[in-house]
Amino acid sequence: MNKAVSKSWRFLTAIILIFSGIALERIGTIEYLSDPFELKYTFSLVLQHIWMVAASMAIATTLGLLIGIIFTRPGFKRFSGLMMYIVGLGQTIPSLAVIALSMSVLGVGYQTAIFALFVYSILPIARNTLAGINSVPKWIIDAARGMGMSNFRILFDVELPNAMKVILTGFRIALVINIGTAALAFLIGAGGLGEHIFPGIDLMRPDKLLAGAIPTTLLALLADYMVKICSLFLIPKGIRLKEEEK
Repeated sequence: MNKAVSKSWRFLTAIILIFSGIALERIGTIEYLSDPFELKYTFSLVLQHIWMVAASMAIATTLGLLIGIIFTRPGFKRFSGLMMYIVGLGQTIPSLAVIALSMSVLGVGYQTAIFALFVYSILPIARNTLAGINSVPKWIIDAARGMGMSNFRILFDVELPNAMKVILTGFRIALVINIGTAALAFLIGAGGLGEHIFPGIDLMRPDKLLAGAIPTTLLALLADYMVKICSLFLIPKGIRLKEEEK
């Protein structure tokens, strides 16, 4: 049964790829990217896009983890709801408005785009870190404490490994959102694949539009897949096997 499903899925994927190739040829995207200058330019836009996403995600991940960890500690736990509300303010504002507000303070360029993307990405990481650590069964923590483990070791050897699946889910959501939102950086002169997408819309050129939209989609899919691969190393094997048995 599984083999039949696998073969059917491969056949369907092949059909989709064939028809997608034909559509891209007719629209003119393949011809557009066949130009060595345009191909090199598109590759540079991809690198700009990746740089903005990587920088903003590094900041969002660092602060998101710190916030999630700090506000699960006994002395700060009662303020966790207020902190999540503050962190979540960025998500309540449309992405264009976040970029516009950031531009009014920081001006145009990379720094504004990175800050706006950071604001838009931190909530899923912070919230899932908080939820993941709080969901660790109390008896596991009590057992670790009974074995003489310090609070520091309990955090890194017990709480974070058990919460890692939830944390990675938040990171994956934030990463995919970040990649899609980064296309708006074009509007403030920060480059990225939006350099193809928005002029393609304005000039009514679907070939140029797709030359930016397709790499953006592929980057999001690749990032999602890479997070799944990383989960094999970050989530303890025993927890992964337990999840597979359910």
